Amino acid sequence: MTDYFWFSALVAANGLLLFLLTANVSRHRMKNQISLGDGDNKELRKAMRAHGNNIEQLPIYALVILALTFLGASNTVLAGLVIAYTLSRIIHAYGMLNNNFPTRRIGMAVTYLLQLIAPVVLIVQMMG
Repeated sequence: MTDYFWFSALVAANGLLLFLLTANVSRHRMKNQISLGDGDNKELRKAMRAHGNNIEQLPIYALVILALTFLGASNTVLAGLVIAYTLSRIIHAYGMLNNNFPTRRIGMAVTYLLQLIAPVVLIVQMMG
């Protein structure tokens, strides 16, 4: 039977990050009494973008990790891809929420790099 530890770790850690980003949006909505849209509130807009960006990035990456798991990729490869991705998403969210463009840029650059590497590793795994 295949070990799903690293796929599960990806889903758990990034699910928790998504929950925290969702709660942050709700906190800003309640604090500023804004039920729809962003109410032209800069902080709410940042919270919404950090949340939305995380949602945009995770699904396909998770599917690539799941496919790698199904194909029996090594735990070392999976661990590296999952840990690096999760850290990149945390760094990116921190940068977005704290107006720290260099941190945001690093988080996104690492995310993009991993979104290139992981499918290439998947293709290699498929051919091997």
